[in-house]
Amino acid sequence: MAKTSDLDRRLIAALRKDGRASIAALSEELGVSRATVTKRIDSLTARGIIVGFSVRVRDYAEASQVRAISLIEVEGRTTDHVINELRGLPEILALHTTNGGWDLVAEMQCVDLQDFDAVLKSIRGISGVVNSETSLLLSSVVR
Repeated sequence: MAKTSDLDRRLIAALRKDGRASIAALSEELGVSRATVTKRIDSLTARGIIVGFSVRVRDYAEASQVRAISLIEVEGRTTDHVINELRGLPEILALHTTNGGWDLVAEMQCVDLQDFDAVLKSIRGISGVVNSETSLLLSSVVR
């Protein structure tokens, strides 16, 4: 991430809390002028720090969804192959490389437990995947 000021970080935190907050409300919360807030948002967007805006829904709207994090160990130099295969699974919302005992972290969302089971079988069946550990996400306490 490009270097950001304390004001930029506070602005980003405020937008994470309420992405629909008005410029006036943000300016009051941050103790700066509306022009400053507008200029900072424009700058953060132009610099690629803010890459988009999205909608968050209440937890109950997604309550029937099965969400999980899967830690995946990959054999040798098969990481690119495994990543390409995982990209083809629509239930994988995000995929991250990592360090330590696991090579990849997949964020998943499935319609039900049967779908979740099928996705796990698909992941474990990919050539190059040697181990995985998956945890269901029960509730979100911070967003």
